[in-house]
Amino acid sequence: MTNLITIQQAVDGFKELIETSIIEGGIKAKEAMIRSSRPINFIHEAVKADFIRKGISPDRIHPPLGASKPELKLAGFIKQKHQDVCVSPEGYIPDSEIMTEGILREATDYYGKDYTERTISVNIRSQMSSLAKNFDTLYERTIAEAQNLHVRCPKMVLGEVYMIPVKEYDAAVMDNNVVQFIDKVGAVEKYIKSFQAINGRLDYTREDYKYERVCLLLVDFEQSPAKIYSTNQELINDGLLDESSTASIDELSWETFTNNILSNYETRFGS
Repeated sequence: MTNLITIQQAVDGFKELIETSIIEGGIKAKEAMIRSSRPINFIHEAVKADFIRKGISPDRIHPPLGASKPELKLAGFIKQKHQDVCVSPEGYIPDSEIMTEGILREATDYYGKDYTERTISVNIRSQMSSLAKNFDTLYERTIAEAQNLHVRCPKMVLGEVYMIPVKEYDAAVMDNNVVQFIDKVGAVEKYIKSFQAINGRLDYTREDYKYERVCLLLVDFEQSPAKIYSTNQELINDGLLDESSTASIDELSWETFTNNILSNYETRFGS
């Protein structure tokens, strides 16, 4: 199948949209571009493409390749929510049911618990500024998304792709239509350690706040093409991580993300 975007192409597409908006319209244009979801949709497409490369039929991907809708709106314990990227279960048909537990009791689940639990769901997010300031709120939201689905569907396989810049765009010069970066490195070590703590949920009877697999995309947008970090040594070499740090990106890298998701799914539900 053609048009299967790579993660490098996705990140470079993200970079081009952000930087073009700054050059053409300053900070307001950049903020409008982010709100449009066009940049993050590149990452959505890379996730879908990688599942397809691994043998998933395109008709099981939601939203379809190249589209941002329709998303599956899955019901958890607390809320029903549109999911960023889903892989629907082969051989299962949605079976509407009235929920009997949780806050959504008596609400209609249009897919049913069995179908939902066998659906792979991947959240995709980015945080491009104020990395340290907004961390607590964003991290709590990330944990809550996993808990919402795992409490109701313990065996459900969840993934998270979270992208942050290792150097933030400099907002102080954006209204001069200048693309520039803040020299000080963001909270790289803190993000790695925090996402390590919610990665790798192998026992589905425990730790509902965890994801079966997290991918932390650490990107240097100052470089062209943008540099994606996949190993601790790369981070150490570029002065982004101390050699003595106990943080490790090895199990959070993109390269094994979809493989790990599919392997975990096969362990729980079969191939």
